[in-house]
Amino acid sequence: MAARRAALQVAVVLLALCAGGIGASPGCRKHVRRVTEYGAVGDGRTLNTAAFARAVADLGRRAGDGGAALVVPEGRWLTGPFNLTSHFTLFLHRGAEILASQDLEDWPLIAPLPSYGRGRDEPGPRYSNFIGGSNLTDVTISGYNGTINGQGQVWWDKFHAKQLDYTRGYLLELLYSRDIIISNVTFVDAPSWNLHPTYCTNVTISGVTILAPVHSPNTDGIDPDSSSHVKIEDCYIVSGDDCIAVKSGWDEYGIKFNMPSQHIVVRRLTCISPTSAMIALGSEMSGGIQDVRVEDNTAIDTESAVRIKSGVGRGGFVRDVFVRRLSLHTMKWVFWMTGNYGQHPDNSSDPKALPEVTGINYRDVFAENVTMAGRMEGIPNDPYTGICMSNITAQLAPKAKKLQWNCTDVQGVASGVSPEPCPELGAEGKPCTFPEEELVIGPPELPKCTY
Repeated sequence: MAARRAALQVAVVLLALCAGGIGASPGCRKHVRRVTEYGAVGDGRTLNTAAFARAVADLGRRAGDGGAALVVPEGRWLTGPFNLTSHFTLFLHRGAEILASQDLEDWPLIAPLPSYGRGRDEPGPRYSNFIGGSNLTDVTISGYNGTINGQGQVWWDKFHAKQLDYTRGYLLELLYSRDIIISNVTFVDAPSWNLHPTYCTNVTISGVTILAPVHSPNTDGIDPDSSSHVKIEDCYIVSGDDCIAVKSGWDEYGIKFNMPSQHIVVRRLTCISPTSAMIALGSEMSGGIQDVRVEDNTAIDTESAVRIKSGVGRGGFVRDVFVRRLSLHTMKWVFWMTGNYGQHPDNSSDPKALPEVTGINYRDVFAENVTMAGRMEGIPNDPYTGICMSNITAQLAPKAKKLQWNCTDVQGVASGVSPEPCPELGAEGKPCTFPEEELVIGPPELPKCTY
């Protein structure tokens, strides 16, 4: 009898460990279910929208008691859009692939974001995001590098043919949420933007791979939007648009909503984007962008490094941006700022709403095979100010432009910059600043959970 009791105790402990209970890493979930328990079939043909909805609803009822995890095992799991819940982990095993339905009838319409006033592609409502959620707390998407596949080709074809009446959905969008972790997952072929944390706080995106054809339309990698305390690290992105774009609303809608993106860290990113930026600030920046820290990043065959995009009617601000230790290989421009971005949501943009761009710091940048070092264009009577560059080397491509710097309506200082910058960047003998105090974002280390 004693031996049986001992064996039973061991079994209970092992079960608890597997379920994320006794002795498990902090942050692991108590209630663990496989999507197959809700009727899902991983054959790549069966539509599993109802199964995913049942799973999230059931686990949502359990999540208040120690959290819940939905495990997606190896297989190809076709589904329409679905939402997540709080205190919840979506965990993809190796070989698991969640496939987005290519039938537009499976994608319901949802309201536009209040800070945009309309869909980004078209006026009015927009198609649902593939994976979504609103007002959530403590959400993790992770696993053994499984794949979330937007199957975006049908969307790209219709977009190019002007056959869409509404804006394409994003691959993942979480709204008004906090304590988000996205790690060790691959996202491919989004209909439009890939990861779009919006009105969120305390977001960690780590070890994520994002892949899209380099000529696919608007397939931004990661777009923090009116979000605070966002950490993006150790990610690999190949994109048809900006690898990362920090945003905060569009013209009068963003000004009214008035929620900046701030306290953002981007480090150890590798980006390939021949027609766009490694990191863009804007162009939708009407709620403001501040305290962005970029370090130890690599761009390969990418149009520009850290680009600032704004224009008349945007309002808002971009300030306190700190960039250091970039390694850039085959670039059209190393530095690109533009104040003439002309896309507007409607005819109600205020021409007196001018952006403030100031406190932009670049240091310790090496670039090779560069066509042009800098294209720096502010706004007449609203110059971009407080620009600092130090210890910058741009080695030119064989067919580089003769004019290496084109600067208008910008003011700043430079030291140790080659090729020699434009006169608007006056001489200065000290390195540009970078904050020494670390931003505290997310857990000290990611939970190590096995489901």
